[in-house]
Amino acid sequence: MFLRSVSLLALCASASQIAWAQDPLQTDDAPRILDALTIVGVAGGADEVAGSIAFLSEDALEVQNHSDVLRILRTVPGVNIQEEEGYGLRPNIGLRGSGADRNSRIAVLEDGVPIAPAAYASPSAYYFPSAGRIESIEVTKGPAVIQYGPRTTGGAVHLFSTRIPTETAGKAEYLLGSHGRQRLHAHAGTRADLGQSRLQAGLLVETYQDRADGFLERDGGGDTGFDVSDYVIKAGLYSESSAMPWSLELKYQTREETSEQTYLGLTDADFAANPYRLYAASANDVMNNENELFQLTGKVDFTGTTSLTLMAYSNEFARNWYKLHGVNADGNGASGDVGLSSILEDPLTFADELNLLTGATSLDDSIVVRANNRKYYSRGLQGVLDTEWVIGNITHNILVGARYHEDEEDRFQKEDAYRLAGGALALTTGGAAGSQANRVSTGDALALYVLDQIEVTNRLKITGGLRFEDYTLVRDDFSTADAARADGPTRTRENSRDVVLPSLSALYDVSDAWTILGGVHQGFAIASPGNSTSDPEESWNYEAGARYAADALSFEAIAYFNDYSNLLGDCTGSSGGGCVIGDQFDGGEVDVRGLEVTASWDAANALGQAAIDIPLSLTYTFTDAEFQTGFNSDYGPWGNVEAGDELPYVAHHQMTLGAGIVSNRWSLNTSASYVGEARATAGHGSIAASDTIDSRWVVDMSASYEVAGNIFLKAKAENLFDEVYIAARRPSGVRPGKPQEFLVGVEVKF
Repeated sequence: MFLRSVSLLALCASASQIAWAQDPLQTDDAPRILDALTIVGVAGGADEVAGSIAFLSEDALEVQNHSDVLRILRTVPGVNIQEEEGYGLRPNIGLRGSGADRNSRIAVLEDGVPIAPAAYASPSAYYFPSAGRIESIEVTKGPAVIQYGPRTTGGAVHLFSTRIPTETAGKAEYLLGSHGRQRLHAHAGTRADLGQSRLQAGLLVETYQDRADGFLERDGGGDTGFDVSDYVIKAGLYSESSAMPWSLELKYQTREETSEQTYLGLTDADFAANPYRLYAASANDVMNNENELFQLTGKVDFTGTTSLTLMAYSNEFARNWYKLHGVNADGNGASGDVGLSSILEDPLTFADELNLLTGATSLDDSIVVRANNRKYYSRGLQGVLDTEWVIGNITHNILVGARYHEDEEDRFQKEDAYRLAGGALALTTGGAAGSQANRVSTGDALALYVLDQIEVTNRLKITGGLRFEDYTLVRDDFSTADAARADGPTRTRENSRDVVLPSLSALYDVSDAWTILGGVHQGFAIASPGNSTSDPEESWNYEAGARYAADALSFEAIAYFNDYSNLLGDCTGSSGGGCVIGDQFDGGEVDVRGLEVTASWDAANALGQAAIDIPLSLTYTFTDAEFQTGFNSDYGPWGNVEAGDELPYVAHHQMTLGAGIVSNRWSLNTSASYVGEARATAGHGSIAASDTIDSRWVVDMSASYEVAGNIFLKAKAENLFDEVYIAARRPSGVRPGKPQEFLVGVEVKF
């Protein structure tokens, strides 16, 4: 599957400047047809936004050339990350303490489309776009986030795929590395006139291929890596010279993944002996998934100040993660099996289960493996009207958006029981299809928003906004003995609500160099389809800060306070289980406060070096997130909470330092990221060793050299100094961060 696309290398040759670290707050290359769907596109640049926003351009992403979105987002302040398998296949991203599990507390979009398999019915994203093919990323955390949704408490991560070029262009990059790693990214596109008409036609063909044998060492051998194949085709029609310029683009994207991934971790003792060990009971664990996306986007410019962008989309995703679920020391299979988290957290109490898990003893029907079989669809229609009105001496830049969306999650799962002997699993009892979970959750929603950016003077801008959400979620549970669902649902639960969310922000240019800003907005996250009793997640979010930009130096500092009236926690397999998957828990009042700082400077000017650039950058985040009330919860990451307890997986301090040297033909860039220690379970005071997520410094480095016209040799190292650290303790035991990885290869552009 990986090598079948190597032939696309022949499509691409190269000519481009070497990418170097630029200020992530600056951009002039937002995708034009999607301008009205981005914050920076509407405002005319991130510096014009009265709120916290970062735009990582194509040049910024090429600096380290990461394929893992978690590593990419280390350069953005206010991002909370929970690592899992080391490659970013299933990232856990939160913003400003929102909760990171499966990105379920934030909005994630690609090219304007909600990209979670079912953003309303099941937001936990076991699908995430291949970050290695993404051209640019916008991260929004302030009041402007009401342009997105349905979750606005934390913010939004908006990904943009490769654009159809305005002329013939393309590239091919092929890298080889440690642990059997191979990466290929190739695309070629063109735009040409259609005869004597005013029309132009455009085409882009792209593939991204990534595979690795994996860095974990399973007892008994076997790969622990992955194989991903991603394809994109875009076709467009453009009439830019007509009286009312218009454009129309069709996008088709599909991705297949097979990964020998597991939730299984280690005990603390086994981690200390070999952090990359993997127990043999996971030998059959494998994730297979596939998505298929169709998207049609059209834009018409009625006047120089009024445009309309329309979009239709359909995304289907299917996955079956066949993975170890529990152990039964009585040999009764799924009946009374003990969860992996319980075994690995307390190996003395569950010594019999641990012996079965490691293969020290053997018993029929003792190893329980679940087929987590699910299908999703997501589809919708949306439009954005972007216009400008001048009333008196005041200019109003108005954005009006609407989206109708519907989605579905279909769970049809079973469990099998095995015997582990001699390092191999033998099936002893097969489960019936649908016997573990048999349910369908659906969602439909109408969302509207309006933003009005008012240019009161040439120095003062005030932006007011409203977002309206009207949604209905339904969950139908079927009998686990009714695989055909012939008898209809045994239980139906409905959750419907409408809500209006306001926002207000202001930006004032104190001087040509200094700008101050501030804002407030109401955040909102919907409750799950199975939750018909709890309040939704709501918050009031405040921020204030300043920006400085002059010559080669730029700086931004923003302080924020998020006041949650009810924080929600979702029970998922990735959160550690111990509860009914799909259930939701109330966390009550939570306060999150923090400080976000970014700075960049080209030191070459100060050193009088005109022939090179020396880009330096800093990103720092302070976060303090605490429960304001006490309660007892069956939700594993919270447990028994006291007022003042800190949220799990939220480090107080995070920092990323960047430095580079860039000439006309070569570049060398280094990134050093620090994450402070965090706790795996809510609590306060010193963190017990058994609950600690390690603090760590991780250094990445990349180099590029132009050996001939538009042909570049590339090398990169991730975790250069091979830092060993505990990245997570959930869902099931201690998990390591990715060890040292080297990659070398060639890139050709034209």
